[in-house]
Amino acid sequence: MAARLLKIHPLNPEPAKIEEAVKVLRDGGVIIYPTDTVYGLGCDIFHPKAVERIARIKNLKPEKANFAFICHDMSHLANYAKVSTPVFKVMKKALPGPFTFILPATGEVPKILNNKRKQIGIRIPDHLIPRLLVKELGHPILTSSIVDEDDVLEYSTDPELIFEKYKNLVDLLIDGGYGHNIASTVVLCEDDEMEVIRQGLGDLDSIV
Repeated sequence: MAARLLKIHPLNPEPAKIEEAVKVLRDGGVIIYPTDTVYGLGCDIFHPKAVERIARIKNLKPEKANFAFICHDMSHLANYAKVSTPVFKVMKKALPGPFTFILPATGEVPKILNNKRKQIGIRIPDHLIPRLLVKELGHPILTSSIVDEDDVLEYSTDPELIFEKYKNLVDLLIDGGYGHNIASTVVLCEDDEMEVIRQGLGDLDSIV
């Protein structure tokens, strides 16, 4: 069955539409949604079959995929990641924002997502739609960027074109307007050390 296309206002998201999208997540569905960077694939982290679907869409094995969590705010952090005080202080300045922080995972991270390195990416985007989805759901959602095979643009920005491509692979696409074509900046955090391993939209030097 083809996915539904659901338009949600990016600055003033309609509560009933957020709830509609969250119901899809609760039922084990896979969605596509906007962030402060590129559009992402997402599901409830506690639905293994949905995680496996996203891995198949991305042609990856779940245990080898570098998935990240979208959190509503920093209060979710300690449940899923171990973070030192210096790193926490930087994250507090950087988030919400276009960063993914790679941190040591706790035992609360579902086994299907526990890669060999025992790490998990944490995202708190500066975008109301994904953060409200997480708040309503009550725990993080999985996130993985929508990558395009286009030679010019690495990431698709037009939600209607994304819908045409993915409508038979997902259950719902949230149209929150055009996305960016630059992904988040990925920061690897080990003990008190931080290293940018992918430069994206966020500028860590302006924060540290």
